[in-house]
Amino acid sequence: MAAERKTLTQLSVPICLETLFYMLSGMVDTLMLSSVSDQAVGAVGTANTYIGVFIIMFGVISSGMIAVMSQTIGAGRPGIAYQARQLGLIFNALIGIVMSVILATFSGGILRIVSIAPALLEPAEIYLRIVGGTCFLNALIPIFSSYLRVFGYTKHSLIGTVVGNVLNIILNSVFLFAFNWGVMGVAVATVISRVVEMGINVAAGYNNKYLRDAMRLDKISGDIFKNVVKRGIPLLCNEILWSISIALISQCYSTRGLEAVAAINITTTVTNFFMIICYAMGNSISIIVGQRLGAGEIEYAKDYDLKMVFMNFMMCLCIGVALFGCSSFIPQIYNTSIEVKSLATSLLRVSACMLPIISLYYSSYFTMRAGGKTLLTFFFDSGYTFMFTFMVALCLTRFTNLPIFNVYLLVQCVDIPKAVLGITLVKKGIWVHNIVNEL
Repeated sequence: MAAERKTLTQLSVPICLETLFYMLSGMVDTLMLSSVSDQAVGAVGTANTYIGVFIIMFGVISSGMIAVMSQTIGAGRPGIAYQARQLGLIFNALIGIVMSVILATFSGGILRIVSIAPALLEPAEIYLRIVGGTCFLNALIPIFSSYLRVFGYTKHSLIGTVVGNVLNIILNSVFLFAFNWGVMGVAVATVISRVVEMGINVAAGYNNKYLRDAMRLDKISGDIFKNVVKRGIPLLCNEILWSISIALISQCYSTRGLEAVAAINITTTVTNFFMIICYAMGNSISIIVGQRLGAGEIEYAKDYDLKMVFMNFMMCLCIGVALFGCSSFIPQIYNTSIEVKSLATSLLRVSACMLPIISLYYSSYFTMRAGGKTLLTFFFDSGYTFMFTFMVALCLTRFTNLPIFNVYLLVQCVDIPKAVLGITLVKKGIWVHNIVNEL
């Protein structure tokens, strides 16, 4: 069975739908928890921030795997792609088990180290122990879904995501409103839905040649190992530093009180939901451009990449306008205080204006990653976020008395130069690199 070269639409639409259901599940979690208390919303949002640090690490391994696989498939060398995929599976499985043990055992200590608000500690610890203790599932899911996408099979992971997240919504309703389990109910529902999603990915694709081969561990050549590690380590460092920076920024926001935490969590959840097209386009850029580079079609890859970046910008501009128009209505669906709803409305308007800017540096990030320029990606993404975005948030919350709206606005504006830098690097073409020549 040969790998299928998909068009932008064929790749981005399934990824978009998959992300849509994933984000919808997060929004429903927040909406349902708002009926419990603002503390529950803040606790789960905070815990998810730190779980995200580990989950993104798993995505890094699959990212390094995709960078190698996309170009080798474009070059007509699928055998090398198989080995890269198997290496990613081994790495993520081992790291996932270790991280699951750490989060299940030391969840309380981790939350105390980051100085979580005392009112959020107990519910956040419960959620982090249950969901974090099974994060090995989150380590395996991106491996299976990523290589299927690279080979052109986009339906398997979509089916798993849809079924898993619909089940999550149903179980949330049962555990919250029938059993009154609160935060623990949301955590249990999340774990069950991930188990089902993983099971569907494996079961649905078991008769697929690529999935079946991935379960058999063949000998991996030293060149493949070195190349995946060479691409993966800078990406790993990037995602760790980026995730830590985001967690630290969230901690800075939390110094403005529980209302700020709840409003920020609502804003983040809704904004992520509206960004699904941006996310899908970024992943599609990584695969399509990578395959063109591997095939030696350098000028075509550069030209097509700029067109996709512009398309992503225009779509996010339209989405931003829609979000701005809906910003006063969306918070009303949450069962929280008037103050939190009002603050969330203001923050959503800021996020709506930033969506086109976000699309530019997001597309730039995936472009650099497609070319295998992972060290450049590290400095552009996490290096900038830590040195500038986080530091501005830290200074504003520690050394000023500005309200959360002003702090959030200024921190978001720090990303404008990042978008300009990203587009400049993309247009110069310094990201172009053919990995296949090194194998």
